[in-house]
Amino acid sequence: MSVAELPSWLADQPIQGPAVPPEWFQYYQRPEPDRITRLVNRVASRSPIWLAPFAVLACTGAAVGYTMISDPAAAEAGEPPSCLLKYLTGFICPGCGGTRAAWFLLHGDLPAAARHHLLFVFVVPFLIYLYVAWAGRKVFRWKLPELSISPAVMITFMSVWGVWSILRNLPWAPFTAFYV
Repeated sequence: MSVAELPSWLADQPIQGPAVPPEWFQYYQRPEPDRITRLVNRVASRSPIWLAPFAVLACTGAAVGYTMISDPAAAEAGEPPSCLLKYLTGFICPGCGGTRAAWFLLHGDLPAAARHHLLFVFVVPFLIYLYVAWAGRKVFRWKLPELSISPAVMITFMSVWGVWSILRNLPWAPFTAFYV
């Protein structure tokens, strides 16, 4: 089957696995989108190009503002901002300490931020670069080099994060040093 014979929605996708027999397409009826999907698609097609980067920036700004106001580093157990998982189970989730790490980063205290969530501190520069490259390409048509993350790198990062999350919950030394 050639690419020209494929339906338009499938033609630009990379071919994975064996070719699909052409007779299968006569049985497939693409589902009609529901009302909410049609509304979102209509609004997205009519909205200005800068709206998505601005919305992401606004949400990030709101999160940074809340972090600055709430002072999570001084919060006692059960006070806002409080992690529901830690409050109910006593276990530290994979993201535990991220808000405090962000608070310390925003105040320029890199060692304290790394103490609360080292992986968050490691990832922040990459997230900032990804946002700047995406927003610059969308709004200003900048051609910044793309940061491509291979599946092997992502699997390694997620594995390290998972092992680190388990080690943080072990109740004996030296793992109690990871407890925040």
